[in-house]
Amino acid sequence: MNYRKSFLIGSMSLFIVIAMTGISLAGWGGKEIEIEKIAVNFAKDVIKGNYKIVTTEELKAWIDEKKDMLIVDTMPYEDSYKKQHVPGAVQFEFPIKELETLDSKTKEEFQKLLGKNKDRLIVFYCGFTKCTRSHNGAMWAVKLGYKNVYRYPGGITAWSEADYPVEKVK
Repeated sequence: MNYRKSFLIGSMSLFIVIAMTGISLAGWGGKEIEIEKIAVNFAKDVIKGNYKIVTTEELKAWIDEKKDMLIVDTMPYEDSYKKQHVPGAVQFEFPIKELETLDSKTKEEFQKLLGKNKDRLIVFYCGFTKCTRSHNGAMWAVKLGYKNVYRYPGGITAWSEADYPVEKVK
């Protein structure tokens, strides 16, 4: 009886370990494939957009240094910017889908926001790495002749996860 009980407990334990390992590996693999897809799409966007990238820590350091720059939040005003944004950021919404063209009114408003100095440091961000609103903003700034354009891929999600301060519209 003890042998049977030990065998049963041992078999069940082994089954649980194998099952948990399989679930862990399947979950890990599934997540990694999604991360790879996001990373590859991001890299393709950066190459196509011809802009630079900046990390959360680098952007925070630039803000702390009071570096002369324009930070542009490309998320919707009511749903995102108003609730929280990187300190000092201004809002100019872009769509998620890549923009092939800009209508003349949007182009004029965008150029007015960016200013006349084509060498100005400009940083675009949106919600998170997979979001492509910031790609649209950075890509169009480069297309309009701005030379010091960065995309901050982690966006407001990474900023918040780093416990950095946010501003809100009251």
